Amino acid sequence: MEAEAAKFIGAGLATLGMIGAGIGVGTIFGNFLAGATRNPSAAGGQFTNLILGAALTEALGILAFVLGLLILFS
Repeated sequence: MEAEAAKFIGAGLATLGMIGAGIGVGTIFGNFLAGATRNPSAAGGQFTNLILGAALTEALGILAFVLGLLILFS
């Protein structure tokens, strides 16, 4: 296998973390909405956890993208 082909494969595999981030954010918001409809009075107290969880999950997705670019262009 050529080094260039291996680089493309590695970059593609590194960016698979973005798919996981999308699934994770969907799960976070879906579970929050399910919990908020069951107990609306507790939704306000969990909003900070919702935003923090979504931000950390998206940060991991962006990190996977950056690592893919680093592999591709280095």
